[in-house]
Amino acid sequence: MNSEYYEYQLTIDKILDSGSRSFSDREIVYRDIRRYTFRSFANSVKRLANGLRKIGVKIGEKIGVIDWDTDVYMHNYYAIPMVGAVLHTVNIRYPLELIAKTILHAEDRYLVVRDEFMPLIEKAKGIMPVGMKVISYSDSKEKVRSSLDTIDFWELIESNEPLEEEINVNETDMATIFYTSGTTGEPKGVWFNHRKIVLHAMSVSLVGARPPLSLTSNDVYMILVPMFHVHAWGYPYVALMAGVKYVLPGKYDYSFILRLMDKENVTYSAMVPTILYLLLTNPDAPKYLHVFKRWKVTIGGSALPEGLAKKAKELGITVIGGYGLSETCPVLSVGYYNSAIEGLDDNTKFMEQITAGAPIPLVQIKIVDPATGKEKETGKIGEIVVRAPWLTQEYYKDPERTKALWKGGWLHTGDLAYMDQYGYIHIVDREKDAIKSGGEFIPSLLLENAISLHPKVSQVAVVGIKDEKWGERPAAFIVPKEQVSEEEIRQFLLKLADEGKIQKWWIPDRFIFISSMPLTSTNKIDKKVLRDMTQTK
Repeated sequence: MNSEYYEYQLTIDKILDSGSRSFSDREIVYRDIRRYTFRSFANSVKRLANGLRKIGVKIGEKIGVIDWDTDVYMHNYYAIPMVGAVLHTVNIRYPLELIAKTILHAEDRYLVVRDEFMPLIEKAKGIMPVGMKVISYSDSKEKVRSSLDTIDFWELIESNEPLEEEINVNETDMATIFYTSGTTGEPKGVWFNHRKIVLHAMSVSLVGARPPLSLTSNDVYMILVPMFHVHAWGYPYVALMAGVKYVLPGKYDYSFILRLMDKENVTYSAMVPTILYLLLTNPDAPKYLHVFKRWKVTIGGSALPEGLAKKAKELGITVIGGYGLSETCPVLSVGYYNSAIEGLDDNTKFMEQITAGAPIPLVQIKIVDPATGKEKETGKIGEIVVRAPWLTQEYYKDPERTKALWKGGWLHTGDLAYMDQYGYIHIVDREKDAIKSGGEFIPSLLLENAISLHPKVSQVAVVGIKDEKWGERPAAFIVPKEQVSEEEIRQFLLKLADEGKIQKWWIPDRFIFISSMPLTSTNKIDKKVLRDMTQTK
């Protein structure tokens, strides 16, 4: 055995080191407040890491973060795993009791808190872990006034030299934990080790270079996915790995975001469909048509409605779909051009790029019969099951729900889809959202897609309602662009049925017009709330 051999560990600090060496002058920008080069950011992160060590942070201890999408959060994405601790990205949109519950379940020993959230933490003191230390900060760098005894975040950086010693962190050590949005029950703890996060970032970097995105190190990212949500889809790590300027928007203010995109020359974003809709319908949007013409966008979290995709295309935006779960780190597939469609006409390529996409490097996807596990033929609907080197192996301290996640060496997503002849995935429903009418499934996402094509429809969501005869029937909730009647929508859908685009029996029994969609904590349409609304409307 060679005693001089070094087993290189795929740990998160390696991303920071390589990014700051190879792209030292690239920038990280936080609103109009602070900016760093990759070199100065790495120096600042290492000072924070040293500060964390000096206040007693130990390997394996969990540190929660309660913050908007800021430079402080970005520091913690790197510094906490660097010292062998575990980053817990706390969902700030949970009610206070649930925030406390996840902090207790994760066993957080420290909590990094932005000043405006301190009153919440003071209020929850009695239900937080005993002995947990609070690290507070403000944008102004002034010390935060609090009834709690807190440690100043900026002091941890400014009063310490960069960490020089190599911490004994293994690539298989836990690096992050967060809790799923819990719309179907108690939130579940999902965790990842260093190796999984690094490999995921590498694969996302690789696929981003493919057309139609064709991203390079000259692009400028502004990711509009909350940093508490699945590592902001991994992009804070992808940015330093790929050497791209990274713009942090702080608390979301859509008019400000448009101005910041213009000022910082943003060329790429990732988000859920709702955020794209809110940006395109913002009263200030017409002032930023020149920004849209250079903008490339990946949509995930929920299916990309065809109507929204076409509106984006009309504005010059390059938009693609993607797919993943909290449990999958999250990206599994995106709408890049694979070799099967590269030579096809533009319209065919566009319709494929706005699907859930094709598997990214190192991902295996099968569509199987949920009852038998047998693989489905091309074009046949079944459950998506996956393998990749970055999937969570279990729910934290939750063996019962882990059993339903992993079966036969495949992670079961609970999503219904088919794969087309080109290898692209078409999600037709979340298993829990599927509408079973007369023993047959009505795919709510395909129906939503059809309704979204009506020119007077802004947003749509379809849910199942109980029906004495059929078991369930669909009801469509619609946010209209302008005055539109139920009969207009029905006739539009009948025409699509005559053209063979949908089945006639899929057409909803009820159309409910509302002014805005209820959203989950991660800005997805909350179908549970809509189902409850059908009882009262």
